[in-house]
Amino acid sequence: MQYSLDSVLKQVNGQWQWEIPEHFNIAYACIDQHSETDKANQNALIIEDDVLGETSISYQGLANQTSKFANLLESLDLEKGERVLIRLPNQVEYPIAFFGSIKYGAIAVPTSTLLAASEVAYLAKDSGAKVLVTEKSMWPKLSKALADSKIEKVILTGDGDFPVNEAITVLDLNKQLAAQSASFETYNSKANDPAYLVYTSGTTGYPKGVLHAHRALLGRLPASKYWFDLASNVTERIMHSGKFNWTYVLGSALMDPLLHGHTVIAYEGKNDANTWPRLIQKHQCSIFIGVPTIYRQIVQKTEYTKFDLPSLKHCMSAGEHLSDEMQHIWEERFGKPIYEAIGMSEVSYYISQHKKAKVKPGAAGFIQPGHFVELLDEKLKSVEVMQEGLISIREDDPGLFLKYWKLPEETAEAKCNGWFFTGDYAKQDEDGYIWFLGRKDDIINSFGYRISPHEIERIIKTHPQVADCVALGENIEGDKTLVVICVIPADNASISEQDLYEFGQQHLAKYKAPKKVYLLQDFPRTKNGKILRNQLIQQLKSKQ
Repeated sequence: MQYSLDSVLKQVNGQWQWEIPEHFNIAYACIDQHSETDKANQNALIIEDDVLGETSISYQGLANQTSKFANLLESLDLEKGERVLIRLPNQVEYPIAFFGSIKYGAIAVPTSTLLAASEVAYLAKDSGAKVLVTEKSMWPKLSKALADSKIEKVILTGDGDFPVNEAITVLDLNKQLAAQSASFETYNSKANDPAYLVYTSGTTGYPKGVLHAHRALLGRLPASKYWFDLASNVTERIMHSGKFNWTYVLGSALMDPLLHGHTVIAYEGKNDANTWPRLIQKHQCSIFIGVPTIYRQIVQKTEYTKFDLPSLKHCMSAGEHLSDEMQHIWEERFGKPIYEAIGMSEVSYYISQHKKAKVKPGAAGFIQPGHFVELLDEKLKSVEVMQEGLISIREDDPGLFLKYWKLPEETAEAKCNGWFFTGDYAKQDEDGYIWFLGRKDDIINSFGYRISPHEIERIIKTHPQVADCVALGENIEGDKTLVVICVIPADNASISEQDLYEFGQQHLAKYKAPKKVYLLQDFPRTKNGKILRNQLIQQLKSKQ
């Protein structure tokens, strides 16, 4: 049956109500339901590879291949609820393995190709995965690292031979799929059953697993409606600049578009600033999703304008804040704003800008209708307008994760009193716009003032010779903290620390203006490009 998405979230007497079905399966909703309609032969996915060229697969093809993958897992005697670790680049086999695992009733575990073998081994051991899906070129390094894991079967994509590990059964995906039936009855999962497990940075220095239910996809409906600009009667062509393993991409550039029957364009290989507008142009993409760094590179290093990309109607960004200056330049050059959003691995994107409201520079947008979010004080009371509060999401939000994997104490700390406490702080103005302040640990306490680093960064990024910056609190003389700014200069910039110090004094309140400026070549970052603030603070300490 097809899912009636309009009935899942609707307004009744001015109140948003969720009606989550008892049974729901992500794989069926994203793929199989479309194979039963006139979308069956439509491209679900197009992959551009800088070496292999272009490949594509239709909704019918994806339905067939995911069924074959599910049958393969069944032939391996994998029990329902077991984990399948996926370490693949952007390729057609990625959604085959991801959705095929979920269709079977297993839990998909996406991981980054940027991780070292030892890091993959940790995730394998922590998740207890028994099956690994990876590329033949990656297997030699992983083979020895996985000796202490529970991995019993390895399924390899790609051409060519591969080394044999005597302790683990190693299989060729193409050969195995060719031997399987394209018919499989999708696991009749309940909406609250676990579907996929993603890993995020942990407080102990180790990644922690975030377990999501099938209903998480339905919890993303407000983002689909209010952050995207999806046409109901037109097939959108949606491209993201990132990798499928990242939750940002997994949701907004794979699950969301497929749920609504659109076409995804993804890229694998070396890239530069020209890559993305070139692909938008080639594939007539209507929606582009990226991170601020990508938008900045396109503006600074290419000559493309709105006249070169007539198909592009909607641009989206998340991961970090886009500077006001970049927002202005992009809109001036491409004739449309970039719509930002705030999200996290535990609940995806729940605050965003949208087309029906003016983009207010510096603001993160609005709480998406359907998500029950409050800014709470220490007594769990809603704060007044423009007062700082902890962003808290009601615990019955269908997009909210089930639990932290094997971390019951952390789960209980984050989900209690009917709320999920995000750890992020914000203010809300009289028009409903959310002004993001950052995580509790990021907020700078300087001489009695609580200062959001994002407020400082937003201003410093308006300087034309600043490519990127991070505001931090630097401890001096015991309990005294100075506001400092770390800056990556733009290409060919000739700016000095004194210039930036004076710029801050001119454009920020005295208590917010940085007292020190550090010029750096780059910042320590996660595999997905997020800045590691604590590590940066330690680097500054080592230079003193």
